[in-house]
Amino acid sequence: MKNLLMASAALAMLGAAAPAVANDHGKDSAAMTDASLQAVLDHERRADDKARDIYRHPAETLAFFGVTADQTVAEYAPGGGWYTKILAPYLADKGQYIGINYDPAPLPFPEDRKAEMAKWGAEFPVKVAEMTGIPADKFKGLTTGEISDELAGSVDFVFIPRMMHNLMRWNVADSEIKALRRLLKENGTIGIVQHRAKDDAPFSYANGSRGYLRTDTVVNFMEAHGFELVKQSEVNANPEDSADYPKGVWTLPPRFAEGDADKAKYEAIGESDRMTLLFKKLP
Repeated sequence: MKNLLMASAALAMLGAAAPAVANDHGKDSAAMTDASLQAVLDHERRADDKARDIYRHPAETLAFFGVTADQTVAEYAPGGGWYTKILAPYLADKGQYIGINYDPAPLPFPEDRKAEMAKWGAEFPVKVAEMTGIPADKFKGLTTGEISDELAGSVDFVFIPRMMHNLMRWNVADSEIKALRRLLKENGTIGIVQHRAKDDAPFSYANGSRGYLRTDTVVNFMEAHGFELVKQSEVNANPEDSADYPKGVWTLPPRFAEGDADKAKYEAIGESDRMTLLFKKLP
């Protein structure tokens, strides 16, 4: 709550003309979970993933963002597929699931790695089919450098889980968010879940290099790129996370960057404290 109040105060300082922002703590969101989503969450394909539900709160998070089974939803940088195994089957019958990855061209990676990353869009639907048992032609995959005119303006919601820090530290946040904005329908929304630094954390720590960002950094950045903050939730908050580790967020589970050193302490803390923000695309 302290973090939320401080973040709200920072937002108020942006100007008296700024719209009021609703706060949703997510306590009642689980009751909004529809039967089809609950069936996906309970499916045996998630047997290994369910242990992290206590940190990631998928039912409450998706309810807060207003995701429904008939929407076109793009998940940004799906990675290992934790949310893919929820969103892809949930949207398969009535909606559309799209996996979208960062454009490899401007990234600070070796050229051979970027060449492999360029194949991601074509390979991703097959991987989703393997994860879910649903035919690959139900899904789409592409990079932000491959957004066609046909696809532009066709997506209801873009989900960015725990990825903004990488965009910031790779210096590609500007181009990536612009591409995602192009993908969205008018009044489409972006949901961001991000490791949260303390509101007074120095920029040298909260610049993405250690996985954490300040809430005001994310809000100001998104507003500068044509989005309005609609509401924010504490559903993914963890007050036990001090967010000040020399090795950053990766000190905590599941990475345990310190190895066995103080592992029990970090296990007791759990996964990171996270902001959960919903933004609307402005005209």
